[in-house]
Amino acid sequence: MTNPRKPIFDALRIALGGKLGADDVTIMDNTLDRLGVPKETILQLSATGEALIKKWEGYKKDLGDGRVQSYPDPATGGAPWTIGNGLTGPDIVKGTIWTHAKAAQRFTQHIEDEAAPAVRKGIGTAATTQAQFDAMVSLAYNIGVGAFLSSTLLKKHVAGDYAAAASQFAVWNKAGGKVKQGLIDRRADEAKLYRGQA
Repeated sequence: MTNPRKPIFDALRIALGGKLGADDVTIMDNTLDRLGVPKETILQLSATGEALIKKWEGYKKDLGDGRVQSYPDPATGGAPWTIGNGLTGPDIVKGTIWTHAKAAQRFTQHIEDEAAPAVRKGIGTAATTQAQFDAMVSLAYNIGVGAFLSSTLLKKHVAGDYAAAASQFAVWNKAGGKVKQGLIDRRADEAKLYRGQA
């Protein structure tokens, strides 16, 4: 979550010589309430973030008739079986066929129920731009939420060391124990977005 009021309070603090009393905070909060400025904003994946994920998790095995079929994991040549935009799960096995609509619904569900909440949980109250959030959701979507939540990248982000966090994307360049050019390129795209350069 981000606090859209923080920059306002920071500016007021500077204007008042570095201090805000409890009465000042109450007056400002009441004023901002009347103006409709939210106290916190829950970050969601933006269209830019979704486009980045879909760029790298493109439809494979599109049957051309509004359906997609499962395919073996590109890194292992087998399990986990994958479908649509890189979706995996116990109900996705060899021969699974879904409509485009079902694949799109499951993509959105995976983002909203797993990847985005994991990133929000991990960053806590750390200052986070939309671009940083999108890049981290893309990473979590690809490497899994458990790996993301225990990552050095997340620790560096929470500590406010954004340069070090950005450099950590490149660490996640292996699949099946082997460096993959596709992952090198994807991580470069994610780091670029994280830095606000996309």
